Order: sequence, then C-alpha cells, then structure tokens
Amino acid sequence: AGKKINMRYRLLKHLPAYYIYLPLPSTISEPWKLMFMDSVLRRVIFLAHGLGLSRPFDIVKYAASWDEIKGPQSSPAIRVTETSFGGVQAQVFESTAADQEPHLKRGVVYFHGGGCTLGSGKMQTYYLQCWSMAEELDGVVISIEYTLAPEAHFPDQYNEAVQASKHILTAEVLSLYSFDPKRVAVSGDSAGANLAAAVAQQV
Repeated sequence: AGKKINMRYRLLKHLPAYYIYLPLPSTISEPWKLMFMDSVLRRVIFLAHGLGLSRPFDIVKYAASWDEIKGPQSSPAIRVTETSFGGVQAQVFESTAADQEPHLKRGVVYFHGGGCTLGSGKMQTYYLQCWSMAEELDGVVISIEYTLAPEAHFPDQYNEAVQASKHILTAEVLSLYSFDPKRVAVSGDSAGANLAAAVAQQV
C-alpha cells in the first residue's frame, strides 16, 4: 500500500510539470512565467475547440489582438495617424522636429511579421519599434497593415505591399510627408522582411 501511495504522490507531483514544462533557451528571462502562459493558452484553445466554440487558429489570433494599441497615440515628439495608401491601411509615425525647422526627412516603409497570418502594426512590439525609428531617424515610418490569411491568400499580401509602397512613392505623398525621395527604405521582420525584400526588387 505504501508503494502505491508513493507512486501516486510522484505522479501528482510531476503531472503539472508534464503539462507546463516547455524547453526554452537559457537566455530567456522568467522562463516559468512564459511556460505557464503557454500552458494556459494551450488549455484554453483545447477546451474551446473541444466545446465547438471556435477554431484553434481563431483563438490564437484573438489572443494576439490583446497586445494591440487602441487608437493612435501621439506625443510632442512623434505624431501618429492612421490612413491608407493605395487602399491599404497603415499607421504613420512622424517626427515633429521638422515642424519647427522644415527639412526633407528620411522615410521607412515597415512590414510587421507573423507569417502573413498573425500580428498587426498596432501590436505594442511593432508600434513602439516604429515609434523609436521615427524618433531616432528624425523621419517618417509607415507601418503597413496588409491583409492576413485566411481572409487573404498569397500573393494578396505581396500585392498589397507593392501597391502601398508605390503609392507612398508618388509625388503627392512624398510632398505631404516631406520625404527625401533618395532616402526612403523598406524594412520588416520575419514574413514582413520577406515582403520588404520583394518590394525592394519590384518597386
């Protein structure tokens, strides 16, 4: 009887670790916090799918939207607006330094990552990154909100990236944001970097 109790105790002791543990690089800070969040999200996805409430992918997209900045948030140094270029939605981060001393500014067209299925330029990571770039460059950063799968299918994301970039390079837009046409770059990360590379070759 004692051996059975001991075995049950060991199972109860290690069962949570089995469901929570996730191999992570040693450089990750607070690994157990990340493991716990991952475990909770996986359990919620499993439960919702099992109850027929939603598809797993829809739940992941919804969870990712929790990190989005709600509405443009400007400051004395950076002016943030939402607009569209060639029918493609975007956020514009403008350094206000040129308001006092007008000059041509550097520009960056930015594409967020997420495998063309997740993410948004409104997520805090990308939002703050574009904010910082605009401030450090004393320029304008345009974060493109290309349509994601499954609503859009390849090459829709690529076509939207090219379409928006071409519109940004028109004389009207260059003049509106005081872009220096010789100093406009494309940038991105992950799937966004792929789009940036394609745009650089096409535009």
